[in-house]
Amino acid sequence: MSGKLASLHLDKYESLSHYPDNLIVKIFENVTEGIMITDKQKKIIGVNPAFEFVTGYKREEVVGKDPSILQSGVHDLNFYLGMWKGLHEHGIWQGEIWNRRKTGDLYPEWLTIMAVKDNEENITNYCGIFSDLSERKIVEDELEKRALRDSLTDVCNRFAFLERMNALLESSVGMSKPVYHAVFFLDLDRFKHVNDMLGHSTGDLLLVEIAKRIKSLLKNKDILARYGGDEFVITLTNIVHPREAAKFAEQVIRIIEKPIKINEQEIFVSTSMGISIYPNDGHTTEELVNRADKAMTFSKENGRNGFAFYFDDLNTDTKRVLLLDTEIRKAIDNRDFTLYYQPKICVKTNTIIGVEALVRWTNDKLGFVSPAEFIPYAEETGLIIPLSEIIFQLACDGHTVLASEGYNKLPIAINVSSIHFQQQSFLESIQKILEKNNASAQNFEIEVTERTVMNSASETISKLVKLKQLGFKLSIDDFGTGYSSLSYLVRFPLDVLKIDRSFIQHICSLDDKQAIVDAIIQMAHRLKMKVVAEGAESAQQVELLRTMGCDYIQGYYYSKPLPMNELLEFIQFWEIEHQGRV
Repeated sequence: MSGKLASLHLDKYESLSHYPDNLIVKIFENVTEGIMITDKQKKIIGVNPAFEFVTGYKREEVVGKDPSILQSGVHDLNFYLGMWKGLHEHGIWQGEIWNRRKTGDLYPEWLTIMAVKDNEENITNYCGIFSDLSERKIVEDELEKRALRDSLTDVCNRFAFLERMNALLESSVGMSKPVYHAVFFLDLDRFKHVNDMLGHSTGDLLLVEIAKRIKSLLKNKDILARYGGDEFVITLTNIVHPREAAKFAEQVIRIIEKPIKINEQEIFVSTSMGISIYPNDGHTTEELVNRADKAMTFSKENGRNGFAFYFDDLNTDTKRVLLLDTEIRKAIDNRDFTLYYQPKICVKTNTIIGVEALVRWTNDKLGFVSPAEFIPYAEETGLIIPLSEIIFQLACDGHTVLASEGYNKLPIAINVSSIHFQQQSFLESIQKILEKNNASAQNFEIEVTERTVMNSASETISKLVKLKQLGFKLSIDDFGTGYSSLSYLVRFPLDVLKIDRSFIQHICSLDDKQAIVDAIIQMAHRLKMKVVAEGAESAQQVELLRTMGCDYIQGYYYSKPLPMNELLEFIQFWEIEHQGRV
């Protein structure tokens, strides 16, 4: 071998002659690049150990053979003609090429081929040096996949969706026949509740299953991407009529609402969906996604677990949101909110035992703004924290008025947002407001939602205990709308449970609602909790609640929410009517 290697030395590189042949052989045998040497007829005369390792061929299996033994079949004749043409013109060629191992596996390599010439410029040999790119390709493919795929659900990510959509819309322009595509924007309803109550790992598994279910409905050219936390976007390509989009939306809703079993627990979720149509609703990806998103918001605000097509009036809603943002910030700065109060009546004694404070806002530009509109927006933007502090201050003002009229033992219930409750400074800010107004916590009741108390973190329990120690009464609001169970509530220092109005509205007509309300009342009493029924509107409902043993009733049957001056009139009238003082 050493003699043949020595014969390949180029006389023009005289410096190599200073090194002994055994050194050159050692380098030849130990470099990590594969080396193949042929004669001028392109027959293999030598290979190094790295060649054997990469290709799987032993030296004796390839010597005397043509290098085409490694051809993969990936490249056509023109590729090889171009390679040899470059080699003959420049004496060297290099590039990426796919070859075949002895096992039959294809692999990529970076190959450099040199023509070896003597002093007369005659080609005596060819030398090929190559590096196996397999591992690098695997890494590159994985990086590309990560760049384009959502790592959790393995569907497209936002970047990949935008790329594919842009390509789709570009190819749709100038077609001989009109082309229509439907873009769907999906948001899972109450997904944050799943994360808060069952943990983020369960939420992740839920998203994976949702993605699988949606994928099962798609064709090859359709696009599915995870756009954000619990948001997905879908493009249904080449639809004939919007009816196809509506039918598909119904399929998605049905497949998502089926129970999902995770860790032996069945979870039920639903989705709200918005749809935009290309080219009717937009010509760019940004327009189509933005308008599908608006339609989704409209769908969610009108009942959830449904879908809506984009329509032009939704642009008006965008302007309203911008105005709402400006005006609510001004209102917070100027404290332009008022409280209305709804009485709670004791079933047994027929006396007013307290009132619930409900925030109201009327704006010069927006008119009366429903709490159902501005409170969720305040929660989204973080403005709920200063708004909640204003509500506490107004409640203190309200109690001062009540006390001045002799009703100092009438507690005011205040709703606390879970976002405000979770703030580190929550307790401190409430105490400061009480101290500033020289008010006692015993004059107030704090209402928290299931979502707040079902977060069983020690910090949550600690805050509830501290509130109780300060003197606040604690109640759980809208019970029955979340995931909690009564037995779970025993760990919390709660005084009152409020049954959500959705149960009360139907207790006289639906047996199952009646049975649920009855069970809640009985179990709450066993846990030493008082029960308030919200939303009672008829004498029949009140009488049925009385027979069930409900403690307190709040609803339009007795009174709508009232401003302070009308509340005082109501209390005075109630006292006269029922011959007793609160």
